[in-house]
Amino acid sequence: MKEKRQMPKGFFWGNSVSSMQTEGAYNLDGKGQSVYDVRPATDKTSDWHDAIDEYHRYEEDLDIMKDLNMNMYRIQISWSRVVPDGDGDFNEAGIAFYDRLVDAMLARGITPMICLYHFDMPLALAQKENGFMSRHVVDAFVRFGEKMIEHFADRVKYWITFNEHNLYFTDEVFNISGYERGDKSVNDMYRIFHHTVLAHARLDDFVHSHYENVQIGGMLAYTPVYPETANPIDVMVARKSDEFLNNNLNDAYVYGHYSPEVLHYVEETGIDYDLQPGDMAIIAKMKADFLAFSYYRSAVVNGDKVPADAVPNRYFNYTFEANRFLDASPWGWTIDPLGFRNLITKLYDQYQIPVFPIENGIGLRETWDGQHMIKDDQRIKYHRDHIKAMKDAILIDGAQVLGYLGWGLIDIPSSHADIEKRYGVVYVNRSNHDLKDLKRVPKKSYYWLQGILAKNGDEL
Repeated sequence: MKEKRQMPKGFFWGNSVSSMQTEGAYNLDGKGQSVYDVRPATDKTSDWHDAIDEYHRYEEDLDIMKDLNMNMYRIQISWSRVVPDGDGDFNEAGIAFYDRLVDAMLARGITPMICLYHFDMPLALAQKENGFMSRHVVDAFVRFGEKMIEHFADRVKYWITFNEHNLYFTDEVFNISGYERGDKSVNDMYRIFHHTVLAHARLDDFVHSHYENVQIGGMLAYTPVYPETANPIDVMVARKSDEFLNNNLNDAYVYGHYSPEVLHYVEETGIDYDLQPGDMAIIAKMKADFLAFSYYRSAVVNGDKVPADAVPNRYFNYTFEANRFLDASPWGWTIDPLGFRNLITKLYDQYQIPVFPIENGIGLRETWDGQHMIKDDQRIKYHRDHIKAMKDAILIDGAQVLGYLGWGLIDIPSSHADIEKRYGVVYVNRSNHDLKDLKRVPKKSYYWLQGILAKNGDEL
């Protein structure tokens, strides 16, 4: 009789969120404004003032997570909640909220993981300093990060600095770094990216210099790319994209240096990324304890579409094709569980430190009639197939994986403020323009996931 595919003991199962997509309470208890707080609603999106009101409902949401048999919750500390202007006095009321939240997790047997930055620059630093274009903002962020690590290190053992850090090496950087003015040049992209790596490196060193039992890792938004054909140009574009957007940052996290290919490109093209004496020595000290990443989909690249003079960081602006072998979500994101397995195994083989998928899920359009259960069979299939693929990476390929965290498993507004793109196994009763009662309503997937996690995933 075939043995059950048993998962490692102490494996983490849980939920991931950001502060602005959950907390609400945007103007309470001394919180300063972030760049998100001033973004208006549109006909298809909400504002960021209320989210799902977890600031007041966190006990209820943690009870839901405990009932789901989760044992980890990855949250974000809002920089502007604890330092209202980004670099001035700390707001004790803001820190007290996270004390309550972390203590409430621990009381339920839920291990906290904290992310320090999820795109929501304090508005004052965006306006005065142009966000991470400024080394002053690097210093302010490190000051904030050190204070939070120092305050919570006795209770929080897992940390990341920047959510989806490799996005700062793409054009998305100009939307997520507090960048308010400039020509969105390649020089600015590389400058901001380098500044964020320095910030991460300084906090990495702070953790490893002061705390034996605290772990810190880097996090990427991982979208593996396949060449559309065996045409060597397709293969090269796929390889080069992976080197610039993924390997470059993971090499820095693990080995303490940027990719030789990226550095050569910088030298040959004359990119000014604000390299200062001592910067590389700071980066050289990095030693990630784990490599975290989000994974939702894979992509296909057509090298013929890439202009000859395109910066490798911008290949994705030109080159995606549909994958004729895979289905897609309502938002056109391919569904690729085998790509998930391949990525986990590749990362572990390449870097040989534990890997940690801390975002995974599928966004679906759903409405609740106030009475009947939402039957989200597509979400059940998505998570079942991805968890099974992860198990193959662990049990067949030999990868060391710390856990599996879904994204927004209690519905939250999407990163573009659209609550109608729902990732949750729990429905939150609101729309983009009507808060309704914010009631939490389990979907069919809730009961499926509850059963899977009750047995540590061994049934799959």
